[in-house]
Amino acid sequence: MNEVVHISGAPSAGPDPAELLSRVARGDQEAFTSLYDVVCSPVLGLVRTVLRDPAQSEEVAQEVLVEVWRSAARYRPERGSVMNWVLTMAHRRAVDRVRSVQAAAERDHKAALLERTPAFDEVSEQVETRLEREQVRRCLRTLTERQRQSVTLAYYRGLTYREVGELLSVPLGTVKTRLRDGLIRLRDCLGVSA
Repeated sequence: MNEVVHISGAPSAGPDPAELLSRVARGDQEAFTSLYDVVCSPVLGLVRTVLRDPAQSEEVAQEVLVEVWRSAARYRPERGSVMNWVLTMAHRRAVDRVRSVQAAAERDHKAALLERTPAFDEVSEQVETRLEREQVRRCLRTLTERQRQSVTLAYYRGLTYREVGELLSVPLGTVKTRLRDGLIRLRDCLGVSA
């Protein structure tokens, strides 16, 4: 459908939009003013049917008309009328705006969901950690003095088995045995399954 439909039934006696666009492509500002008068209302009407928001519709219509000014040289008459070319740009720009608004709304919705996620409960974590420490201390008291020394040096001070043996003046095999027996007792005391 390359024919412009006129509501009044008779075509307007105004300037030819193709001729105006050709002059606009050469930078003729007066021609753009005349073309603006011809296409402004249909562009705004089409954009408003897509967007429904009057303020956004006016903004998008303005963007379309600026694009007409900038891209007038790209118009090809064999592809359709000037009005169809301009309205196609308007429709695409309006649909892009709808998609952009929807994407922004989805981002806001996701952000709101993330904000509603319960925050990390630092107090309960501290209480839980304190209770676990107390239970470990209680279980350490059930070890023999030698086992407790070996476990403390190896696991709380970070010493190697060899360093524990040197510090306590016992052979490496003895350190390993004390640690193994001590860890088994701790495991049983803490109720950890193997």
